Amino acid sequence: MVTILTKQNSIANQYITELRDVKIQQDRMRFRRNLERIGEVMAYEISKTLEYRQHFVDTPLGVADTHVPSDYPVLGTIIRAGLPFHQGFLNVFDQADNAFIAAYRHTKKSGEFEIHKKYTNTPNLDDRVVIIADPMLATGRSLVLCCKDLLADYNIKELHIAVVIASEEGVQHVRAFLPEAQLWIGAVDNELTSKAYIVPGLGDAGDLAYGNKE
Repeated sequence: MVTILTKQNSIANQYITELRDVKIQQDRMRFRRNLERIGEVMAYEISKTLEYRQHFVDTPLGVADTHVPSDYPVLGTIIRAGLPFHQGFLNVFDQADNAFIAAYRHTKKSGEFEIHKKYTNTPNLDDRVVIIADPMLATGRSLVLCCKDLLADYNIKELHIAVVIASEEGVQHVRAFLPEAQLWIGAVDNELTSKAYIVPGLGDAGDLAYGNKE
């Protein structure tokens, strides 16, 4: 399943528009906050797919009958660009367990690149719903690598992948190699450059959120 937020107009359009705007991007705090807000919107949408149980709660005037999640999902992200996006999910699923993956793309002078994964810090994911949040889905190679490792190590109940901006190529790559995953996307762009940058995209999410790296 692939869900694209901008296929239907909502306030998420405004947040994505501001993320793309070169002038608004100069405000790092606002850029991080917009990533966070999109995470909150996506978390709400994903919450509709979870399993719920009946719950009775005492109020000052009686007892209310309601339904609450049977279990919170595990929230995972690829640091560093994913951190503010991840925080948006954590704002909604505030009791969730968390997982963190350190991976990065090393680009050679030729334009080719390699994916390096350093470590994974995660709770037990057996029979759990897992949400992996990463702002940009370019080629999809790093995301597939990280998720494949998790699927090999754990018997994951459901895998949700949430991204803000994706390329069509990246979406097809993820669908081909992670057919069990449910994809949640803010917007899909057509072009991917030879250096694997999404066009029009929004630039480097990690640099815009936290500053340029060497």
